[in-house]
Amino acid sequence: MEERGKWGTNLGFLLAAIGSAVGLGNIWRFPYVAYENGGGAFLIPYFVALFTAGIPILMLEFALGHHKEASAPKAFRHIDAKWEWLGWWAVLFVMFGIQLYYTVIIGWCVNYMCFSLTMAWGDDPDAFFSRFLGRTDPGNIWAIQGFQGSIVVAVALVWLIDWGITYGGVQKGIERAVKVMMPVLILVTVGIVVWALFLEGAGTGIRHYVTPDFGRITDLEVWIAAYGQIFFSLSLGFGIMIAYSSYLSRDANIFKNSLIVGFANSSYEVFAGFGVFSILGYMAVQQNKEVGDVVRDSLGLAFVAYPQAISLLPFGRLFGVLFFLLLAIAGISSSISIIEAFVSAIQDKFSFGRKRIVTVICAVGFTGSLLFTTNVGLFWLDIVDHFLNHYGLIVVGIVEALVVGWLYRTDRLKAHIVANLGLSGTRHKVFNYIVLQLWMYCIRFVTPVALGIAIVHSLVRELATPYGGYPISAVIILGVGWLLVTHIFAFGLSGLPWRGGAPE
Repeated sequence: MEERGKWGTNLGFLLAAIGSAVGLGNIWRFPYVAYENGGGAFLIPYFVALFTAGIPILMLEFALGHHKEASAPKAFRHIDAKWEWLGWWAVLFVMFGIQLYYTVIIGWCVNYMCFSLTMAWGDDPDAFFSRFLGRTDPGNIWAIQGFQGSIVVAVALVWLIDWGITYGGVQKGIERAVKVMMPVLILVTVGIVVWALFLEGAGTGIRHYVTPDFGRITDLEVWIAAYGQIFFSLSLGFGIMIAYSSYLSRDANIFKNSLIVGFANSSYEVFAGFGVFSILGYMAVQQNKEVGDVVRDSLGLAFVAYPQAISLLPFGRLFGVLFFLLLAIAGISSSISIIEAFVSAIQDKFSFGRKRIVTVICAVGFTGSLLFTTNVGLFWLDIVDHFLNHYGLIVVGIVEALVVGWLYRTDRLKAHIVANLGLSGTRHKVFNYIVLQLWMYCIRFVTPVALGIAIVHSLVRELATPYGGYPISAVIILGVGWLLVTHIFAFGLSGLPWRGGAPE
């Protein structure tokens, strides 16, 4: 049996966990979500969500993986054999759902890094993006007309990089890679933000980003957006943080690590937002428009609005290369963590060698990614992303909190967390009876209720109007179907015998 991997240092673990959390969505999704939900006032529900759901669930996953030295399926098997499927479902729909299209978006970033050298998008980045994707009418979502060659090549490169990093193992592969990628990611981010802050109109853009609209605080949708952003951006419910923490040394400080990762992720996305809106402010001034008229949602911000900005910026080509390099690094640091979570689960259950598992997974994964490189790839991506994120991850989060909070009892994890704090006397009592009591309360009550409201809200909206105006067949097959198929496979894998005996 191959020896279980270990982090060489706690710093390596922190960089890997932060790298998993800091992904593409931190750079383009958070600023837009904040702007749409009250600007500076959004930070109030955002940080409430961080303290009542983000850090508590992160600490739960770190403690569970570290205490059991196990991947998600094995950790839940330790709690009760009938919950093993939950761990498998998380790593399955993330690996063979989110990872498949996530690598395609990273591939777009690689392509656009090259396009920046010549500003290939010309005067109409929107039309160029459509041609690049080979995009057709969303009403013909089943009319597949072939793969987009440049995207396929870039996606193959991304999978090759992912394979090379994870093939090397936890310490020699992932830890070495993040020790290079994360400093580069931070340096490039700081460089871009500082550059953007000195552009004409930067102040106008930043005011749109941070000006509080306190009237939105009482809006339920704003709170749902805040909890959703925190949950997704911290990679919660992916099975990643459980696997990563299982490779820690036994004396690791789970509480401290949870705070560092949680605050690092949130600080990064708030900071990156200043760069994003400085650029949008510059665009507004150059085009004599209002900032609100140049703000684009999600993918449009990165692949339409930013290319427009690059065409206007002094030294725009260099800025474009750096920006899309930043996105690619952020994406790869997250995608390797998804692969590792699944590799860890397979190794735990079947004791297969890492190199064989990684090679097979990456080959199958690349083949699956091809589904999103066709002319209808963007529409498929949109539907699958919506259902896996809004339903899959949230359901995992709710069940995870309920199972650990009520069935396993958080008291056991609390004792494990306290054991490595090095506290004694009054400080130990204060921490045990105040901090961890609040943590247990959040896990048992606040998190399930908050996520429950979010999923019910999404369901009500979904039943009223099919998502995105897509044909109902696409919503059922690609959205609901993807969740059901991975759910069935999760039960199938949980029913297979453990090689060497099931964990008790």
